[in-house]
Amino acid sequence: MPNPRALILLGPPGAGKGTQAKAIAGSLAVPHLSTGDMFRDHVARGTDLGKQAQPIMSRGELVPDEIVLGMVEERIARPDCANGFLFDGFPRTLPQAQKLDEILKRRGTGNPLVLHIAVDYELLLRRLTGRRSCKLCGAIYNIYDQPPKVEGKCDQDAGELLHRADDREDVIRERLGNYDRQTKPLIEYYRGQSSLADVDGAAAPAVVTASLLKVLAQRQ
Repeated sequence: MPNPRALILLGPPGAGKGTQAKAIAGSLAVPHLSTGDMFRDHVARGTDLGKQAQPIMSRGELVPDEIVLGMVEERIARPDCANGFLFDGFPRTLPQAQKLDEILKRRGTGNPLVLHIAVDYELLLRRLTGRRSCKLCGAIYNIYDQPPKVEGKCDQDAGELLHRADDREDVIRERLGNYDRQTKPLIEYYRGQSSLADVDGAAAPAVVTASLLKVLAQRQ
């Protein structure tokens, strides 16, 4: 199956974008790109973009779009992206999406194929508020859907299961609110370009992966 030139995964927090991005990129043998990795790479190499981004990141502020998009354009110009690439967590806003379109057009890539992992917000709350991770080995559980055999203890090493501060319901609702305000408009933007395909993200991860690959095969 030919690789798409540019793939984007969209979906709210807890939809499983990271898991699916790794699976899809591995299946297609294309790079899985995230802006976080790009920031760390540029800072480590001491590039001009990295020097501009580092003080902003150290203050905990958002890196301006001009710098982010500069890193994106540099990254997709590398040889390993010649047969396609997959973005996870980018673009986040409508202006970023519009600028990315300009970059792809300059490179002769054309419109990206956007895979939208749709999940009901109440299910996301259940997934995220129920998430627990082992203090020792990092194993992940869900007290509702995948509980440990002994409450509060890891099945593998009896390590304490921790509830992350950002998995509290009030924090999650705020994250979902930010997603609605900033990123959800991208869904309609890409739908208007006939670039977007919806996939049900409520199923088990392997089922979602199969659905995504099926959509990709149909779009070739």
